[in-house]
Amino acid sequence: MEKMEAHEKAVLHRAFSVFIFNSEGNLMLQRRALHKYHSPGLWTNTVCSHPRSGEKTADAAHRRIVEEMGFDSDFEEAFSFLYKADVGQNLTEHEFDHVFIGKSDKQPNINPDEVASWKYVDLDWLVKDIEERPDDYTVWFKIALAEVISHFNKLK
Repeated sequence: MEKMEAHEKAVLHRAFSVFIFNSEGNLMLQRRALHKYHSPGLWTNTVCSHPRSGEKTADAAHRRIVEEMGFDSDFEEAFSFLYKADVGQNLTEHEFDHVFIGKSDKQPNINPDEVASWKYVDLDWLVKDIEERPDDYTVWFKIALAEVISHFNKLK
């Protein structure tokens, strides 16, 4: 089914989240475009989306990083998780989320239809900012972050 219908009916579906770190260990965040149908204007991981029917999740992740951020990068699947959360506008994210982690120093060329802005952030600062301003971040990002940090620390 289409993703909007899946979100309206709270049907479990596949998703992915890509977390790109630079050589200094900072995480690239994107701020979702202000006109997105859910979670507009919130900060989140580098890229997040859904694979198309029949599309391998890793291929979808590479496709979306190019479409949203204007570059591609090497990354590997680190873990996956299942969650269900109300994201407003009578929509529910009920996702099996595949998490990919990679490193790159490439500068994005953002697609304004998808991304309002971006920045690299220090992980210690990020954890504190989420504690102080949790409503500024997407729900899936907050769920995944601790395990992402743990996996990233193993890559160093």
